[in-house]
Amino acid sequence: MELFQYEFFQNALIGSLLTAVACGLVGTYIVARRLVFISGGITHASFGGLGLGFYLGVNPILTAMVFAILSAFGVEWVSRSQGIREDSAIAGVWSLGMALGVIFISLTPGYVPNLSAYLFGNILMITESDLMWLFFLVLVLIVLFSLYLREIVYVAFDPDFAYTQHLPVRFIEYVMMCLIALTIVLSIRLVGIMLLMSLLTLPQITMNLLSSNFKKIMWFSVLFGFLGSVVGLFLSYKLNAPSGAFIILLFVVFFLIVKAIKANRRR
Repeated sequence: MELFQYEFFQNALIGSLLTAVACGLVGTYIVARRLVFISGGITHASFGGLGLGFYLGVNPILTAMVFAILSAFGVEWVSRSQGIREDSAIAGVWSLGMALGVIFISLTPGYVPNLSAYLFGNILMITESDLMWLFFLVLVLIVLFSLYLREIVYVAFDPDFAYTQHLPVRFIEYVMMCLIALTIVLSIRLVGIMLLMSLLTLPQITMNLLSSNFKKIMWFSVLFGFLGSVVGLFLSYKLNAPSGAFIILLFVVFFLIVKAIKANRRR
């Protein structure tokens, strides 16, 4: 219990809650819309922004945010307007971001601090500025999903039907891609670039085994994500290992347990 007396641990718990809410809401849309690999491409493309931030000596989260948003819009625009397959566009963005990140980091004079925290996650290093960004993102997501949940669900499951209902499908898709990019960048501190795609999909896939209701999947993913983050945080502190690896490991174990229970009931 003495851990709760430290400010860095309090920030980590608050960051876990905010990240769980953001990833739970956005991740449900990602899984329903089958955008898992797009989220992976955006995640790895943001590495180019991190490298540029280190090279220029500015906050790498801000430059990663710009890279992520441009990558999200680029994939959406190229796949729909330029006749290029979506998986090919994702592969190009993924590779370009990683290559630029490596180049910028290698050109950065001196030692690049805390690079492993961005690659593999270390939520114990989260700052009050990070919490403020996450809070505003969560606030926007809650308001958006509360007011336009029906429209978001239509676009996620059947955009053609959404067109017939005269919904602004393209606008909703681009807004959601922007929010996906922001969620990815602001969640890097928790699990890192290498494992972030799992945080956006594993809780939702697990909850989808138990329910097909969009709302239930969304909010139970938030709860599952927060509990997994807290347990992973304690384990990482006790064993002095990156928090992201333990969090994702717990998600995978829980998914396998739920899957085995469902399979056993069917038999």
